[in-house]
Amino acid sequence: MKLPSTGAGLAGLPADRRLFRELYYRDTDRAVRFRYGLLVLDAVTLVFIVATSFLGRSTAIEVADTVFGIVLLAEFVARLRASPRPWRELIQPVTLADAVAVLCFLIPGLGAAAGFLRALRVLRLLRSRRILMRLRRDFPAFRRNEDAVIAATDLAVFIFIMTGLVYETQHRFNENIRDYADSLYFTVTALTTTGFGDITLPGRSGRLLTVLIMFCGVTLFLRLAQSLFRPSKVRYPCPECGLQRHEPDAVHCKACGHILGIPDEGN
Repeated sequence: MKLPSTGAGLAGLPADRRLFRELYYRDTDRAVRFRYGLLVLDAVTLVFIVATSFLGRSTAIEVADTVFGIVLLAEFVARLRASPRPWRELIQPVTLADAVAVLCFLIPGLGAAAGFLRALRVLRLLRSRRILMRLRRDFPAFRRNEDAVIAATDLAVFIFIMTGLVYETQHRFNENIRDYADSLYFTVTALTTTGFGDITLPGRSGRLLTVLIMFCGVTLFLRLAQSLFRPSKVRYPCPECGLQRHEPDAVHCKACGHILGIPDEGN
């Protein structure tokens, strides 16, 4: 995917757009801190959603919902202002899901109903070329285990999304689903096909959701297992043919024979 320009053509932009373009797309120190801050914001938001499922609705929680909503809305607007093509950005599925999550925080009484969709932002960030490049540079452990980390994150986000979906569709009438702990318990037992049977989702929609959890969950488990147990390889694009993955001690590209010169850490 082609990345937005990081410098050219910025002179004619309004000051706020120049700032947001830097924060979202450039590699300055404050831009890196800002993007790591977004990851922390997303994590705090998801923890808040889970924690409030154990509490009754109150004025304090609704005020906190609104504060989170305002912060997330400000970040959402800044992201659109930073984008070279705001309308194309707006119609992306993840962006639309994010908009729904923000609205749920801002509308009193909904209790951040679809706020769990914010977790999709984690998947998007981990597929951003700039974020990946920075993580590889800053964290050697991530660089060595990138595929496993991404597969584990995909599985964790899927579990969280399904847990949130089960909770929001069931807790009002299903006495067995009272909070995120009950919902997580059902999601994991369904995902692993253990199916203890002490918690079930009634109705056709409940059965279809259970099938979706089982089908997608098994696929993600297999992908995680594959990334953990297949031979370790490093990512380094071959200058000649572009092959990305090679053995850690490879001298020549196995596809075209070109000398690679893969950098190491002196181990």
